[in-house]
Amino acid sequence: MPGPRRTLKSADSPTLSRRALNRATLARQMLLERARTTVVEAVEALAGLQAQAPRPPFIGLWTRLEKLDAQDVLEALEKRQLVRATAMRGTLHLLSAKDSRQLRASLQPALTWGMKSILRERAEALDLDALQQAARELFTERPRTFDDAREALVRRFPKGDERAMGFAVRNVVPLVQVPQGAPWGFPAAADFALADLWLKGAHSKDASPLPLARRYLAAFGPASHQDFQTWSALPAAREAFEALRGELQPFRDERGRALFDLPDAPRPDEDVPAPPRFLPEFDNLVLSHADRTRVIADEHRGRVVTKNLQVRATFLLDGEVAGTWKVERKKRATALVLEPFGKLARKDLAALEEEGERILRFCEPDAEERSVRAARA
Repeated sequence: MPGPRRTLKSADSPTLSRRALNRATLARQMLLERARTTVVEAVEALAGLQAQAPRPPFIGLWTRLEKLDAQDVLEALEKRQLVRATAMRGTLHLLSAKDSRQLRASLQPALTWGMKSILRERAEALDLDALQQAARELFTERPRTFDDAREALVRRFPKGDERAMGFAVRNVVPLVQVPQGAPWGFPAAADFALADLWLKGAHSKDASPLPLARRYLAAFGPASHQDFQTWSALPAAREAFEALRGELQPFRDERGRALFDLPDAPRPDEDVPAPPRFLPEFDNLVLSHADRTRVIADEHRGRVVTKNLQVRATFLLDGEVAGTWKVERKKRATALVLEPFGKLARKDLAALEEEGERILRFCEPDAEERSVRAARA
């Protein structure tokens, strides 16, 4: 008979303060100091960057690397070292080709579950096997937009639900977007290609969630299994952490909740200084934990994640989200507008202005005039 089910416990585990968790996460996210590494190595270390829009991952890398030219990212995409593909939480991410091949099978249960939970009875009406086969044939013929793919699927399945079929294909068929020479790599309606053809190699069939859990902890730990589930959307997140417990170091947070981490992962002193940093829209730092208080106060979350699920660009002060920012462009002049959650100290405003001018030079290189200003809190 099988033995009793093991459970994750934090008894007799060291307690990590909220600030210690903040510094550990920032260290892994390259936000305590900018890293000297390649764009591909950075993307892998970060376990991918969310890429709902084309520009945000460029900014996310700029703010984390000591030196970044946008052309470095574009070249990695053209050389197929990086890809933009559906991944965690069913959203587009910038991933390394290696991770795209190795982790897709681990994510597939979450993608399938998410698709079915959104489509509900519409999913039950789909013949997923026939739909997958048809979609693979279509994208094997040539890369194509999803508008084009949906039209072709309707011709093959005249009684099918066009939108449901398109959504299902996005989630159950491994596809990547094709870079097409747009300023940030991809036009609004980019072509998709079959992933194993684009990357010239089959994806791993190993669906174990354990490599994914290790990668998550390396990029976002220490963390709970609920945090891992929030990031990955895997229903069996707890079971993955239980399977790994023999190789993980246990901790607990100030409220006594069980946390786990890779033993050799960085956990710097909580007094290590954290410089001001600008994060782009949809940055995973603010999305990848069930308990996000390590980086943003609960009362501010509604000002970052909007009702229509947009995630605003944010800035960090002393390692915590202290406001949002946006770029306003008028002809040849551009301004970075800070929207702080509270009154900014003079030294913080000066530091943000200096960093803001640098990021404007990166994301608005053709502007003739650039400025940084703070809106009233």
